[in-house]
Amino acid sequence: MIITENFLLDTLKQVDAVQLHQFMIENKERLEVFFPVTLSSNATLEKTKQYIEIKNCEIQARTNFTFAIRAADTGMIVGLIIIKKIDWINRVGELAYCIGGNLAGKRLTTKAVQVISNYAFEELNLKTLQIIAHKTNLGSVKVALNNGFIWQKILKNEFTPINETPLDMELYELTNEK
Repeated sequence: MIITENFLLDTLKQVDAVQLHQFMIENKERLEVFFPVTLSSNATLEKTKQYIEIKNCEIQARTNFTFAIRAADTGMIVGLIIIKKIDWINRVGELAYCIGGNLAGKRLTTKAVQVISNYAFEELNLKTLQIIAHKTNLGSVKVALNNGFIWQKILKNEFTPINETPLDMELYELTNEK
């Protein structure tokens, strides 16, 4: 568990299933374009329980690291932050994150990305972190830039939302200088 003055980052537990499922329902519109797999993986309470089990297995296997972002005062889940697509040979990982609509624009995601970046560099010994965002997702782009990620290039047809045409995405990277 990582504790800051505003939030906690920790792994998901089975006791979180109802709360995580509720978070997904309450933020469905925010999540359906860029988090469709996570959203569908939490469509029912039973699926959420399976999702939590899978995410914990992935941490054990060191393939993905999914953390709940929790409000420090209540412990309630207010978002997710994920280190995924880890290439252990080149020590590269991609960050994905989402926050509840009621907390958007309050710099909580920026701070969570800063904390998880330090974790990825110091604890996982990754060398480069990537954020892939659509140019219209201004909040995500701002989070990347606020954390020192540098725009690299456009990734053509990188992401296809459900029942839509593929989207070009922007690649941002942060390299550990140590």
